[in-house]
Amino acid sequence: METTDTVVKPVIGLTTYLEQAGTDGCGTVEAAFLPETYLTPLTRAGGIPVLLPPQPITAGVIELLISRLDGLVIPGGWDVDPALYGQERHEKTDQPRPERDAWEQALIREAIRQDIPLLCICRGEQLLNVTLGGTLHQHLPEVLGKDLYQAGGYQFTLIPVMVRPDSLLARLTGLSLDAVPVSHHQAVDTLGEGLVASAWSEDRIVEAIEYPENTFTVGIQWHPEELPEEFGLFRGFIEAARGKYLSRLLPVSSAPASEELSVALSGTPALPSSQLPTH
Repeated sequence: METTDTVVKPVIGLTTYLEQAGTDGCGTVEAAFLPETYLTPLTRAGGIPVLLPPQPITAGVIELLISRLDGLVIPGGWDVDPALYGQERHEKTDQPRPERDAWEQALIREAIRQDIPLLCICRGEQLLNVTLGGTLHQHLPEVLGKDLYQAGGYQFTLIPVMVRPDSLLARLTGLSLDAVPVSHHQAVDTLGEGLVASAWSEDRIVEAIEYPENTFTVGIQWHPEELPEEFGLFRGFIEAARGKYLSRLLPVSSAPASEELSVALSGTPALPSSQLPTH
């Protein structure tokens, strides 16, 4: 995997599980944790990951927290509570984690409001869609008549996806990905307000979404952290986060200077806001 070296290392917040976990040193405890696979591509791309476990939402805290981050990642996990999009829970849907849902939704809304680069993976993509008023298919085997997208046993299924040509995702990964790792029995149904689909499976299941109004807001249904050879998505995300960091150092009127500074420091052009597709 390519490494991006720079004196500017953006701080990236990642939300976490908060579940019962067994440890050698502490026994079985309630623990905040996240698989290392989410951290590695961010550090190799030049970011500094920090973990954000579910916690009570206090007035002003979310705004302050997001203002101190340069980027935010919402990773995978348990199914989103279907009550958030007006449906009864399907028998195959996970028991809801309302504290995590509420925490991550608050972070997503504020990241969009402050235009903080936002990358949402698997559950994260689904929660992004729901947060903006969209809905989900709760159990894909009932929609498609086949069980393809979730193998079970902590295994990933490899599927090809087609990427929308005028999307940010296409600029970062290309138009066609032959084998991306998926493990989901739910998927985007109705798109949330302001979102566009930017990748699909052969069954026309939405596999990526974007929010074109912002600099970098992308949801990926597959697991890019399981593809160390596919570095473009994480490199692009970190460059966008670096751009956010630099923008805070200079006044708005100095936008060209900010881009020049980014190039000088990193050797890689900053991602322009115009790269995202428009309606």
